[in-house]
Amino acid sequence: MNALARMWKKEWPLHFMLVPGIVLVLIFSYVPMAGIIMAFQKYVPNKGLFGSPMIGWKNFDLLMNYPDIGRVFFNTIYIAVMKIIAGLVVPVTIAILLNELRKEWMKRTFQTLVYLPHFMSWVLLSGILVDILSPSAGILNQFLGLFGIKPIFFLGDNAWFPYVMVISDVWKEFGFGTIVYLAALTSINPSLYEAAEIDGAGRFKQTLHVTLPGMLPIIILMLTLSIGNVLNAGFDQIFNLYGPAVYESGDIIDTFVYRLGIQQAQFGFATAVGLLKSVVSFILISCSYLLAYRIANYRIF
Repeated sequence: MNALARMWKKEWPLHFMLVPGIVLVLIFSYVPMAGIIMAFQKYVPNKGLFGSPMIGWKNFDLLMNYPDIGRVFFNTIYIAVMKIIAGLVVPVTIAILLNELRKEWMKRTFQTLVYLPHFMSWVLLSGILVDILSPSAGILNQFLGLFGIKPIFFLGDNAWFPYVMVISDVWKEFGFGTIVYLAALTSINPSLYEAAEIDGAGRFKQTLHVTLPGMLPIIILMLTLSIGNVLNAGFDQIFNLYGPAVYESGDIIDTFVYRLGIQQAQFGFATAVGLLKSVVSFILISCSYLLAYRIANYRIF
């Protein structure tokens, strides 16, 4: 029996375990790609996918001249970029602060508490946020009222809505994000801290000149990989929290496609918008992995 046959005999159960996952990916990720043809059709539901008339690039022409499309793309990029920046700064800061805790029970307790929101769905969290931010009975507005500040409609004011999305997203995800940076902290050589202490550096100087430089490669890597998510501003979150009053500042590509395709039945046009987003996202993801390989020597294969 040659080496290849022996390896296959040893590893075939592991390959067999991949089959359910591969089947699910094929069914839910690749088979639906046949619907891309709708972007080039005037889709008629009763004629089906292959019976609807082809109209070429007319849906894309309509997309380029649609009055709100520029605002939708701006909202998407604006909210996504703010989430990327805040989602990097906050977990790094919390990871450094957690690393400074000397009592292990306190460190583990705080870690568990900040991890919990990550495992809650936006359907549940949106209900909590609506109650907290309500202009009439919300806890936050009641607190602001103690200082004579008038109630603020956080979820109904275009000036506030994007920032509420960013802050609430960071609150949900920063605890889980600290895992990566805490792991990066364990790879820093303790002798560097000892040398810095001998040179007279306090905790702040040690953090500035030892901790942050030691974390810099993983910070650059995570920032580079996040480039691919510039057009993903968080459909689940915004869909559960926005309304017509904040379409001007909160409507993103995914919610725009949902309204056009599901609510207004403009299936071809909605597919064209989604296809454009997918193409741009694919290019950005490819560039981000290329940059990650060039800058941080990160590669998948």
